[in-house]
Amino acid sequence: MPPTILPASPDVFFYQSNFAIVTPMANEENEFDEYTAALAAELDKIQSGRVYMVIDNVTKDRTLEMARALSARDDRFVTIWAPENRNIVHAYLRGYREALANGHDIIIEMDAGLSHDPRAIPMFLRVLNEGNECAFGSRFINGGSIYKSNFKRTFLSKIGTYLSNILLGSTMQDMTSGYQGFHANVVAEFMAYPLKSTAHFYQTELRYLLRKKRFAEIPIHYRAPSPSVSENAIKNSLSTLWHYFKLRLAGKAALIE
Repeated sequence: MPPTILPASPDVFFYQSNFAIVTPMANEENEFDEYTAALAAELDKIQSGRVYMVIDNVTKDRTLEMARALSARDDRFVTIWAPENRNIVHAYLRGYREALANGHDIIIEMDAGLSHDPRAIPMFLRVLNEGNECAFGSRFINGGSIYKSNFKRTFLSKIGTYLSNILLGSTMQDMTSGYQGFHANVVAEFMAYPLKSTAHFYQTELRYLLRKKRFAEIPIHYRAPSPSVSENAIKNSLSTLWHYFKLRLAGKAALIE
């Protein structure tokens, strides 16, 4: 059955879908109200959608309290308390599991704190309702940008994309962005795959594994990423990149078909 198209203005259309947003939250007290208000405004326009807020022991401020209060007054926002998480990848996957269990057709992953602009959600829905299995946010295509970022973080993002494309044979313009969306069947496939990443390389690993799916890159504006990347995260990224590069050299390139 084709998606319902809702006119939001004379020249803008949104696809109404049974979709979910997965958004890990850690120490988001200062931006919580602004971020969730922006999400609610998009859900109001689209007239559907649910947000799964994943919070774990990394959070030391009032984020969990604020999330629970929001869930109590707006059931579109679901608080997931996940103290068992050991890294950011566990947080993403916990949110995906919850969204799958609740039968959502499309699941979009985004960072909290307004690093990712909620106003891009309709673009992800449009792309995913027009024959694509995956939609990947890109800062490095026409219309995309990265701002309020220091040189080191921007350099790491660009060099990560360059190395991944060279060593793994991928072709995307942005291999390191965390704003992305999938049909539920694709999520179920990568949830069953033994991912190796525990930190920032997770998004790159997913894009590499899903490179043969039908996908589109969407221009996004990425704001104020954290100023540094931990040494352990860099080590895990290099280790995972080397793992897949060796498989490619051996003629056993990994793939989720």
